[in-house]
Parts: sequence; C-alpha cells; structure tokens
Amino acid sequence: MSQAVCILGATGSIGQSTLKILQQHPEAYSVFAVTAQSRITELAEICQQYRPKVAVVPANKVDELSQLLQVQGLSDIEILQDEAGLISVAEHPGVDIVMAAIVGAAGLLSTLAAVKAGKRVLLANKEALVMSGDIMMQAARDYGALLLPVDSEHNAIFQCLPQNYFDAERNGQPKLGVHQILLTASGGPFLNYSLEQLHDVTPAQACKHPNWSMGQKISVDSATLMNKGLELIEACHLFAVQEQFVTVVVHPQSIIHSMVQYVDGSTLAQMGNPDMGTPIAHALAWPQRISTHIPALDLFKHSQLNFQEPDVVRFPALKLARQAMKSGGIAPTILNAANEIAVAAFLNQQIRFTQIPQVVETVLNQMDNQPAHDLDTILHADHTARGLSQQYVVNKGS
Repeated sequence: MSQAVCILGATGSIGQSTLKILQQHPEAYSVFAVTAQSRITELAEICQQYRPKVAVVPANKVDELSQLLQVQGLSDIEILQDEAGLISVAEHPGVDIVMAAIVGAAGLLSTLAAVKAGKRVLLANKEALVMSGDIMMQAARDYGALLLPVDSEHNAIFQCLPQNYFDAERNGQPKLGVHQILLTASGGPFLNYSLEQLHDVTPAQACKHPNWSMGQKISVDSATLMNKGLELIEACHLFAVQEQFVTVVVHPQSIIHSMVQYVDGSTLAQMGNPDMGTPIAHALAWPQRISTHIPALDLFKHSQLNFQEPDVVRFPALKLARQAMKSGGIAPTILNAANEIAVAAFLNQQIRFTQIPQVVETVLNQMDNQPAHDLDTILHADHTARGLSQQYVVNKGS
C-alpha cells in the first residue's frame, strides 16, 4: 500500500533529494503535500510533476502560486498559508510520513506538530531538535511518533547502534555496550586556513563545500563548524547521551559518515558516497531497505581515509555549541538563534566570517540561562536572542 508523504521544505536540497527517491518508488510512496518559502516557480513545477493534494506558501505568495497552478490546469490543488498551513499538513490524518526539511527555527512548530500527530518524522531540521530537544523527544514517546534522523551523521550513528538501543532508559549514559559516539566532520572548505586567512573569506567561498551540495545557511555552518556543533547537540538528544560521550572527528573525505565505539574495543562505521539520497532512503523505508540511484562505494577509488582533531581555536563555534549543550536549558536555543542571525549577516556582507562565532558568544553571555520547560520559554528566548544579535550586527558590522 502506498504511503503518503508531506515534504516540509520541498524546494530545498533535502526536499529535492527526497522527491528524487520518491520518484524511483512510485508504487510505494505518493506526495500528499509540499511547502516552500520563496521559490514559488519551483514549487509549481513540483506540483505539476507530483500532483500533491496540498501546497503551503507564505500569505504573500498565495496569489502567485494560484496563478501558476491555474495555467497548468492544477486548480484542484489546495493552497494553505503561513505557519498554520505548515502545521495543518504536518499533522494531517492523510499523511503517513513527514520530511521535516525547513531550514532553521522556522521548522520547529510544524515538526513538533508532526511528532504530536504520531507520524513517521524524517528529521532533517536539526535546529528544531537543538531548540526543543527534551520537549521533542518526550513528545515522540508520548504520541508514539517514529523520529528518524536524516542528517547523514545521525543516520549513520542510528545504523551502527543496537536495534533495541531506544528501548533502554534515557538517562544520559551510553547503554547496551556503547562506549562513545564518533561524529565525523568534513572540516568544510577552510579546514587548512589560518586565522588570518579566515578573516577575509567571502560568502561565495564559504558556500563552496568540497564534498556536499547544500543550501547557503548549512554551507556557512559547515565552514564555521557550527553545523557540527548543532549536530553534537542533536546527537545528545536523539541518542540520550551527555555531551562528553560525543567526540567530533574531522574526516575530510566524508566517506565514513559517523561511528559508534563499543566497550569491547569494536568501532562500527557507516560508509557511503556523500549523497543525501542514502540516509533519506534509509529513513523512508526503515527497517527495510530500498534501491537508490546512488552508486555503491568504490573502495579502490577511496583508498586513503584521514582523521584529525578539530581546531577549536580557529573554529570556536564547535566549543560554544558543546558548552551550550553542557549548560542545557535555553542555552542551545540562544546559540541557534544568534547563529542564524550572524550567518544571514555574513551572507549579506554585514559582518566578517570570523565575527559569526563572536556574535554567538556575545549573546550567550548577555542572556541568563533558564530551564526550557515549555515552548513559550523557548520561543521567547529565540526572539530575544535574535534581537540582541541584530544589535550586535548593527554595532560591530564592518
């Protein structure tokens, strides 16, 4: 029987990769709903090809999409708008699987709605878990949602853990013989740059990742290593371990996507070509496996794999993220909000690359930490941190 899929963020790189996998298995999956923020022409093309029942766009884009769909003879596709529309399709009873691929804090409420509706949630939006990790994981347990990681690293860890790992108590300690999680990082495009060189890098350079094809925001996060910091926080929540049990390993080839070390001395690694289609297909079909267009790894071609420790002097964002996770409460929310504003400012050439972690650290120091007991507290912290970050950008931008 075909499963209905809702893609939150259909025009982004993860959304496009998801559609590519679904296209290869039309008998198993259908597209129920798609959403987009600004690429309305691309969304209309997706609607033409996949014929979803619902499309969601911002209120000021409804007319544009409606006109495009009418021209294509697709006026039967329902158009919803804004956050309410995202939540509506995420929790819709006709949806079986939700791909949560909206970038940043904007994806939090719709992802949480999908979890509370008990869906199979394919989590590509790491920021949602960074901001509300305890709430999100508790909701998954309370509502019987299946939360499956799509980030290549967390998907790799998931594949390397014992199958009954998630049945064990969530107490912050590794369990079932697990000793340590090794989270791999490519190191980004500036791995071998000096601090002086980092001072003058441009947005175009930062967005040119050596191994992966990604959107602008995540590309800059990869370049600062903040992406790995956010992934560290995400791993702690997904796999119920404290931050000291997650070690970041720089692996420039991006062939080993992450590893799990066990108490008997074993280290299990998941390997593959750097293509998001693999973890997407794994999360879609788990515990089964489905075929993809991605070729098997050629070990003769990739005969040398390198590993090194991350340099937190040149890339302090990783250290800030680890500290935020250790502090707990609203600290990860502050970290994420400040980083989103700082990255946007860098992309707009308002601040330098090396000022991104400075914005984050300044705002973390300015705000008092407190427990993240509820969503209102988290959203208020997010709003406050963004305002302080904007002030910093205005005052310090050069």
